[in-house]
Amino acid sequence: MAASFGTFVEYYDFVIYGYVATFIAQAFFPTGNSFVSLLLTFGAFAVSFLARPLGAVIFAPLGDRYGRRTVLSVVILLMTLATAGIGVLPTYYQIGVAAPILLMVLRLVQGISAGGEFGGAASLVAEFAPPSRRGFFVGFISLTVGGAMLFGSGTAMVLTRTLSAESMSQ
Repeated sequence: MAASFGTFVEYYDFVIYGYVATFIAQAFFPTGNSFVSLLLTFGAFAVSFLARPLGAVIFAPLGDRYGRRTVLSVVILLMTLATAGIGVLPTYYQIGVAAPILLMVLRLVQGISAGGEFGGAASLVAEFAPPSRRGFFVGFISLTVGGAMLFGSGTAMVLTRTLSAESMSQ
């Protein structure tokens, strides 16, 4: 169960980012052209996916050397800090060009940590699960992905239905 926490945070964030991309575009990439702003926003979204293999390359050997539980704790901490950082990140209108740069850096950290999280969590669970129940327990991690996507979709729906577009853009 604890090994699934990082997976939940990772996919919850990815889903919410996708749903509120138009608001992120306005807050972090104001180009005067909404299409270009949205493209830049999805470019920042893509950074986290492109960084995932790098995270796997970095964290898999560290898990072998220092233990999967220790490395998984570090990876979850990185993901949590990066996600919280994005949540409190000032907008372009508040700190200028530093805002989209910091957003890209935090998305990069999220991607690297996500690359180390899923495989590390699955390995940790497989190593400690009873042999007859390994598939069930490792499958629970994948189930967490669906739960996070559902919860993220619900969160985005509640936010966009209860807050004004102006509030969402701040």
